[in-house]
Amino acid sequence: MSIRVIIVDDQAMVRAGFAALLAAQADIDVVGEAPDGRRGVEVGRSTQPDVVLMDVRMPEMDGLAAARELLNPPPGVVHLPKVLMLTTFDVDDYVYEALRAGASGFLLKDAPPADLIAAVRVVAAGEALLAPSVTRRLIADFAARRPARRRNPSLRLNGLTPRETEVLELVAQGLSNREIADHLVLAEQTVKTHIGRILAKLDVRDRTQAVIFAYESGLVTPGQ
Repeated sequence: MSIRVIIVDDQAMVRAGFAALLAAQADIDVVGEAPDGRRGVEVGRSTQPDVVLMDVRMPEMDGLAAARELLNPPPGVVHLPKVLMLTTFDVDDYVYEALRAGASGFLLKDAPPADLIAAVRVVAAGEALLAPSVTRRLIADFAARRPARRRNPSLRLNGLTPRETEVLELVAQGLSNREIADHLVLAEQTVKTHIGRILAKLDVRDRTQAVIFAYESGLVTPGQ
């Protein structure tokens, strides 16, 4: 089954370029586009894409507000797409807040074409886009510069087993499931099971929010 994608960006040339690149892939269908966040929400609701490529800075409604509307829909709306934020800056307040709101990751607009294609596939598969070092740097930067908005995070960390805590720390350091498995000498499926339990116990949406929680709780410190 093809991955359904919409592109939300205020620059027509950017939309056209991304659409041409993605539509050339056999497993990706571009089913819509929009010039601003407000229209992006409308197109997202009508086309029900698997992945939304969302620019951060746009008129009418910025990407952060649009991501919040798509990821926290009103009663009766059941479709929840994956949102991949696009930005021209490697550290951006909006992107961090979008990750907190539930976006699955972000990508620089000047990333190589292969990175964009891979990002769409990764996000559509349900993984958070955390591999690029810039993502880890962004999260670490904001965790360092901002007082954590904590609600007894230690109590939630205490609900994890020692092994789950160890896995969460490695996830926050940017390791993939395979790398974690190799590091801890575990089967990759066992690592996936641990991560699923971590997400449930911490009551976070996905791997991205688990990483943010790890930084804000103090489990992982910037530069670690």
